Amino acid sequence: MDQDANQKSEIISTEPSWNEQERLLLGEVMRLVGQSLSSDIVFREMLHLASELLGLNRGRVVLKQLHPDEDGNVARIAYAYGLTRSEIGRGVYKVGEGITGAVLATGQAIIVQNIDADPRFLGRAVSRADLPQETVAFIAVPIEVNKRVEGVLAVHRIRRRNRLISDDVSVLKMLATLTGQLLQLQGLVEEKTRSLEARNEILTNALESSTARYGIVGQSPALLKAIADLERVSTSTAIVLLLGESGSGKELFARALHMASPRRDSPFVKVNCAAIPESLFESELFGHERGAFTGANTTRVGWFEQANHGTIFLDEIGEMPLLMQTKLLRTLQEGTIVRLGGKKEISLNVRVVAATNRDLQHEVELGNFREDLFYRLNVVPIQLPSLEERREDIRALALHFLNRANQANERNVYFSPDALDHLESMDWPGNIRELSNAIERIVLLAEQQSVGVRDVIRLLGKASKSRKKSVLQPVMKEQPLIREYLKAESHDAESLVQAMQRFGNNQSRAAQSLGLTLRQFRYRWQKIING
Repeated sequence: MDQDANQKSEIISTEPSWNEQERLLLGEVMRLVGQSLSSDIVFREMLHLASELLGLNRGRVVLKQLHPDEDGNVARIAYAYGLTRSEIGRGVYKVGEGITGAVLATGQAIIVQNIDADPRFLGRAVSRADLPQETVAFIAVPIEVNKRVEGVLAVHRIRRRNRLISDDVSVLKMLATLTGQLLQLQGLVEEKTRSLEARNEILTNALESSTARYGIVGQSPALLKAIADLERVSTSTAIVLLLGESGSGKELFARALHMASPRRDSPFVKVNCAAIPESLFESELFGHERGAFTGANTTRVGWFEQANHGTIFLDEIGEMPLLMQTKLLRTLQEGTIVRLGGKKEISLNVRVVAATNRDLQHEVELGNFREDLFYRLNVVPIQLPSLEERREDIRALALHFLNRANQANERNVYFSPDALDHLESMDWPGNIRELSNAIERIVLLAEQQSVGVRDVIRLLGKASKSRKKSVLQPVMKEQPLIREYLKAESHDAESLVQAMQRFGNNQSRAAQSLGLTLRQFRYRWQKIING
């Protein structure tokens, strides 16, 4: 008896951990979703992994209306793993016919413990002779799109296994939910594509090629016009100035310009001009020689040199100090740099893309930006649309961010149609960045997998609703009056603290509200911190 017990214990210890297999399956599927929205790739690999990791064999995704001549009462196998082409071809079911048809009709999952004992099981796709001789179970769960049953996810499995069939049902329901979300997103894209084709065939072609290639989600005319402008200048060497509100995706567009250019295989270097201390600007951009200053123990190659033969993206160019503006202008005019502490000119071949959410012409009038540098940068200005100007993209963006957040946090949250409607109706003054952060917050804080409109209101509050897009406009209009006060004591500590609280500790927004440059604000803020 002891020997039998030991053998049994040894067998149990070597069995696979089903929880680990489930996590691996779901993690791999979510990773695929993050990499590609192609249903063909995601669904086939999902069925493959379900078979290999969990023993859920001969999986198939059955969908309605795959042929225009069918009226919605017929469903066919659209994706499968472990089925031959002829078996897939036989997988045609009317609503209410067999197990698959019953799931389509009722919207309820059905578990057949023994296919030989259930007369409803048709065995249409795979004949019984081609299945294992032992007891075979069949599990079919509904796939919902916009709260309507549009398909079925079904698998075979050996009945006698050391894994509960209820666990398999739970996993399949999660996969069916994900399948429905991808089909919903795919349907949105197809619907909007048809609408755009009716309005402008050229812009539709841009959607099908450019947005997918650059990883830009959306299909609004305003977005596609910006992409078309970008592609027209992609093969030139002209400086491009990206203009748009904060959070409108300027870095993504800069990368798209780089990827569309002949320099795509060379470096893309991003420089955030607002994040570099003034004392380090020259060293960061142009590098330094050993011994150029205290602590310079080695030679450092600057950002411009690192971007040689590629593209350098100067984000928030309006925050660059005047002295560096002069040196940047020289580099742009002559195509050379001199490292800090060096004497030798270094020739470079770099495409420059700059970006700002400021009105640089106005900054020139205030004396904060060099006029000659402005005209040098303003060769090819491209205006990026705000989210308000591309509201028809909000739904697709929300689903894209939802899938990404689900993958990153190993969650399976999904939106109800009314929740998506509410997100689409909200104001998003922070543009795409704000929407992305809001979706991630929902995924992290949602108490249930299904998120409705009440959940969105509860989790996001009234923040996005109450803030108006016009908040920045009066502030910018007041700047010429306020910025005359440039002394360090021009603003007391209380006004700086209140501005930081009002704008959620965003120093750039707080500085704008007080009529200060970001550098002026940081100087005053640092004095408060240091006492």
